[in-house]
Amino acid sequence: MSIEANKALVERYYHELVTGQRVELLEELVAEDAADETRVGPGGSGTRADFEEHLRWLWQNVRDVKATVEDLVAEGDRVIAFWRIEGTHVGPIFGVPATGKSFVGHSISWLTVRDNKVVRYNVLPDRLGIVQQLAPAIV
Repeated sequence: MSIEANKALVERYYHELVTGQRVELLEELVAEDAADETRVGPGGSGTRADFEEHLRWLWQNVRDVKATVEDLVAEGDRVIAFWRIEGTHVGPIFGVPATGKSFVGHSISWLTVRDNKVVRYNVLPDRLGIVQQLAPAIV
């Protein structure tokens, strides 16, 4: 796979899967033996089901979620995505119960691609920035 193809895959992951909530695309975009390290820990092994669990959690807790890729950096089989998330907080996030407030956060994710499918995923979200928007009195 070319670097440009890997970047296009990651763009689709955020645009069509995360924002579009098209769970049926998991099979096309994510390998069966892929590891969502937010679920299985760094270096852990997992399955596509872990990705679905992560996405369903997000969709349940952030109404009208929108993930916008702001920049992509790639080398070999690795793609780093700088992206923005926005939506309405309707369920617990980072220990903050639902507030009904809108928020915007910035995250950095690293994805590994094999055979035009994501095989490893992790994210470093802006937890503090999001929590400050949702519950500024406790931070």
